[in-house]
Amino acid sequence: MTPSPDDAYGGQRTPEGVAARLERLILDGIFRTGQLLPSERRLCERLGVSRASLREGLRILRSKGIIETRQGRGSTVASLLPAREQSPLMHLFRDHPRTLFDLLEVRALLEGESARLAASRGNPADRVLITRRYREMADYVASADPIDVERLARLDHAFHLAISQASHNPVLVHTLQSLTDLLLSSVFASVKNLYHRPEPREMINRQHARLHDAVVKGKPEQARRVALEHLNGLGEALREIEAEDERLERSAMRLDGWE
Repeated sequence: MTPSPDDAYGGQRTPEGVAARLERLILDGIFRTGQLLPSERRLCERLGVSRASLREGLRILRSKGIIETRQGRGSTVASLLPAREQSPLMHLFRDHPRTLFDLLEVRALLEGESARLAASRGNPADRVLITRRYREMADYVASADPIDVERLARLDHAFHLAISQASHNPVLVHTLQSLTDLLLSSVFASVKNLYHRPEPREMINRQHARLHDAVVKGKPEQARRVALEHLNGLGEALREIEAEDERLERSAMRLDGWE
């Protein structure tokens, strides 16, 4: 009697083993929130398991709330985090601009380390994706006139996200993804307030190029240093703009006789 695929490979081919392997693919970002999983036939082929074990493994994931299945539409990866837009804390962060500087500090802590890890752990496929995201951003900057601030912010965010994914640290990746709305708001604020000014624009473009080169060339400490310089530079430039606005406001108040 010929053994089944599940018998031949033991624990990894049991329903529990199948569920664990799919969980790892989700943690690693291979399957992302909202993504439709491949067909049962395709999954069976790639995982080398029987359809019975796959179906039971999928049932285990459904019971944990990791995937959602709709009749006739297949299974998708469920949202792994609470709805961000419903969080009172997120409303407070978004509605109070001062938290932008706090967020830049958090980004420096997380993205500095993700750049270092990406440079040391990234594989050829990771580097291809990082370069692709960098080129999409750089090509748009070079060709767009005028620049759409929201589009550039999303391209900028995608570049930094590709670097974090190359860290191969699922906890770090999902922590950054849980802050997506706030991260986008910080990128948007940076682009909106700085990109129309020649000096900050040149600084941002130069730092992005240096960050890309350090990561894809496998220089961990340089990648971390450039990432920190980039985020600290944004904070300093935004603080200078804020201070300039305050000076202008005081001057206007003096002209109006408030002082």
